[in-house]
Amino acid sequence: MTNALRDISIGTMIKGNAPDPAGDVRQILDHGFESIEPFFWQTIGDKDIPRLAAELKDAIGDRDVSMSTLGMFGNPLEDTEMDRQTLAGWETLIDNAHLFGATCIAGFTGRVRGQPIEASLQRFKEVFGRLAKRAADKGVTIAFENCAMDGNWATGDWNIAHNPDAWELMFDALPDENLGLEWEPCHQLVYLIDPIPQIRKWAPKIFHVHGKDATIRWDVIREHGIFGREPFVQMRTPGFGDSDWTRVISELRLAGYKGAIDIEGWHDPVYRDALEMTGQVKALNYLKECRGGMRLIDNPG
Repeated sequence: MTNALRDISIGTMIKGNAPDPAGDVRQILDHGFESIEPFFWQTIGDKDIPRLAAELKDAIGDRDVSMSTLGMFGNPLEDTEMDRQTLAGWETLIDNAHLFGATCIAGFTGRVRGQPIEASLQRFKEVFGRLAKRAADKGVTIAFENCAMDGNWATGDWNIAHNPDAWELMFDALPDENLGLEWEPCHQLVYLIDPIPQIRKWAPKIFHVHGKDATIRWDVIREHGIFGREPFVQMRTPGFGDSDWTRVISELRLAGYKGAIDIEGWHDPVYRDALEMTGQVKALNYLKECRGGMRLIDNPG
């Protein structure tokens, strides 16, 4: 009998550029992670991707752990050497997704640097029009993470897919059915956007979900505003932020979402460095409880 709870799996991200990603996976799987998102920052470097896929699958072994999504984060719209490596990374991961059992490649859209969002749309259409066709031919979807990377509507270096108004422009420019979002509530809370009605509206375009949250520091806003010296929002690991993940997961289920929620670590101001895995295991168990499952792991790591 299949476990309907596992229609939404709870996992984490693994740095594909790390010296030994498979060794990292072996170290953490006993905590109870159900999915893994291997990801790369700007370039896949000298990684042999077919070999990496085989090593990760060997590390997972006979555990019921999926790798449905791969990440490629950089700026594929511009033309520096690193940007060209990012674009080549998208192509490589699309071509090799099947070796991981992945059906989705996620990352930033990229951006024409220093320009308003509208100035990037033509280049976005050119680059991701080609990538969408390449991905569709291989049965793969493409999902854009909704992180501003310190950009805004007027200017930025990395990503145009951080605002729902931008999503309207993007998907109007490229209505391909295999283009969607790698969504998380954190980046919406950073904009003081309520993430719940956003799920209802954008669910058909949500192809993958990151497990990351935020805490809005209303006391700071009341005293300093949102453009002062004091940060008015903190990115948090799920379980430590403001989002009601029981409701988030319920809304995703109501919308028909089936896939992974992969925890994006390395951002929490408290549970970081030596406490990184403590925070991630807390998030893992918290998200499983919100999903409706039992708390399976008591060891905080």
